[in-house]
Amino acid sequence: MTQTNTLEILKQAIVLEKRGHAFYHKVGQQAEDEAVKSFFDSMAQEELGHIKVLTAQFKTYNENGLFEPDSFVENGGSTLPASILDIGIKEKISAAGFEAAAISAAIAMEQRSIEVYSQQSERATDPEEKRVYMWLATWERVHLKMLMEIDRALLDQVWSDNSFWPF
Repeated sequence: MTQTNTLEILKQAIVLEKRGHAFYHKVGQQAEDEAVKSFFDSMAQEELGHIKVLTAQFKTYNENGLFEPDSFVENGGSTLPASILDIGIKEKISAAGFEAAAISAAIAMEQRSIEVYSQQSERATDPEEKRVYMWLATWERVHLKMLMEIDRALLDQVWSDNSFWPF
């Protein structure tokens, strides 16, 4: 892959993360419940971490044509505690409200990020570039899993509230 293509891909990735940060930040600002606000604020902070990694990689690659090794957390895991979903945010989000719509939009956003990062990981010939994109794809999958859990709970809530269950 040429240096120009790699830099364009890094730019695209930075833009994806900046959009994610702006989105999560705005939803967090508009959320009324503190637990819901905290969840979206945490997601926004994680996107800032992604931006930081990608920006550093862009700068290094632009200067010397190589990715910087070990400039990111190796495990690719989320810093969001698993318990964040256990504090009742599923119950505090109205299935027909703004936050539920935000969850749905966030799912699409995270799926797009996973697609871009996974494709880049497969195309990359530089082992460090491959590692960066694999790390980001893994991290975004954690986000997607959390969002899908919330979305599923909201769907169950709608079914239950409207007596849609056939039994």
